[in-house]
Amino acid sequence: MSQDSKIRVAVVFGGRSSEHNISCVTAGAVMAAIDRDRYEVVPVGIARDGRWVLPPADLDLAIEGGRLPEVSGEGSALALPFDPDSRGLMVVDPLKAPSALVDVDVVLPVLHGPFGEDGTIQGMLELAGVRYVGAGVLASAVGMDKGFMKLVWEAQGLPIGPYVIITDREWRRERKRKIDEVKDLGRPVFVKPARAGSSMGISRVEAEEDLEAAVEAAREHDPKVIVEAAIVGREIELGVLQGLDDGPPEASLPAEVVMGGDADFYDFETKYLDSSLRLDIPPDLDPAAIEEAQRIAAQAFDALDCEGLARVDFFYTGDGRWILNEINTMPGFTPASAFPQMWAATGVDYPALVDRLIQTALGRSIGLR
Repeated sequence: MSQDSKIRVAVVFGGRSSEHNISCVTAGAVMAAIDRDRYEVVPVGIARDGRWVLPPADLDLAIEGGRLPEVSGEGSALALPFDPDSRGLMVVDPLKAPSALVDVDVVLPVLHGPFGEDGTIQGMLELAGVRYVGAGVLASAVGMDKGFMKLVWEAQGLPIGPYVIITDREWRRERKRKIDEVKDLGRPVFVKPARAGSSMGISRVEAEEDLEAAVEAAREHDPKVIVEAAIVGREIELGVLQGLDDGPPEASLPAEVVMGGDADFYDFETKYLDSSLRLDIPPDLDPAAIEEAQRIAAQAFDALDCEGLARVDFFYTGDGRWILNEINTMPGFTPASAFPQMWAATGVDYPALVDRLIQTALGRSIGLR
């Protein structure tokens, strides 16, 4: 810890994925909420090309007029030494010897998508011997890949919908066979990048002749694609936190995503830029149905061996069934995001939520757990 006994928290944001901008927005909100009487915050930006930098002090991380913030790459270059006894960030200048910047007690990686939420940075932090908020290497990787996520849930007997995975090789060499498999899902279907988030690259496909174009659009974000059968139901989300004192996971009250305007489904523009979108917390559901969703959400969290936090997304069908859609091991975390709102309604406000995540990370061991 620093000399004044404050806990040093490095908030890492930006990154190489298509969710770079949303990560920046999340970081701005998190850093504003951290208690500066207890914590010293070190902002660490990752530019789109992968460079780690100390961003300028005046970097604006808010969405304004549809403008999304980003890490430009300006600022002192940083590196993380792979020395478990160091825990320090180094300033790297090609004309000088590397210099230590600051020891870090815990990293809060508010990175979304590949090269951040998928186990890559988690593995790097494990090698460096630095504690961090959120899921470990395996849970992050499986939670990022919708295909493997569903395989694990299916093996655990959890409810999922029909789907088809299309790998890069299959699309290039076995396209007709994969299209035939997709036909068995019926219509409409939803075509998604298998390892992306924030509803980027998703298409709703009604006609067979539109499928190839939708797959190509998804492949712009990820060469691996998932095609899911449409499930008629209400879109419900729950937040899950790692249990306190080694207890079981805790699930929040649910939120229902209610779309207004002309949106056909929950795409990127609807999620982040549509003022008509609202979250009903809690939704109009029978208490027994809410308890069942909380139980399944906790099971889904445990099935992937998650730590820290996750948001679990469901469909609730007209005949009263809960169908798991996906899990997000580092969900959007602005005060307007679903995860903090659900926990606020459950009794944990935004600053307390951030504090709990940091304290949970500080309390876990480094290495195999």
